[in-house]
Amino acid sequence: QVQLVESGGGSVQAGGSLRLSCAAYGYTYGSCLGWFRQAPGKAREGVAALYSDDGRTYYADSVKGRFTISQNNANNTLYLQMNSLKPDDTAMYYCAAGGICPYLRFIRWGQGTQVTVSS
Repeated sequence: QVQLVESGGGSVQAGGSLRLSCAAYGYTYGSCLGWFRQAPGKAREGVAALYSDDGRTYYADSVKGRFTISQNNANNTLYLQMNSLKPDDTAMYYCAAGGICPYLRFIRWGQGTQVTVSS
């Protein structure tokens, strides 16, 4: 059974940084892991993804150059380093597993962690 538990959200001013962490268990080696976000009244948006075997990464255009996804297989943790944050990045962020990495589409996800960026 896949278990995904996010942490690291919070409030930050525009231009600041946050790092999200996700304790990920039970996923199949080689499957897609990633993050998506959803703001109130807006559609879900895939943010970043990687394949858990070779680490190939994929990003939404809106975060390229600012966000970095990475994993630490030794402690089953997925990360999302978010730099140069903008108010538009404000959303609930979800760690996710399964799905198709290049399309930033996922099958399962955790409870989410809130990120709020003030101007």
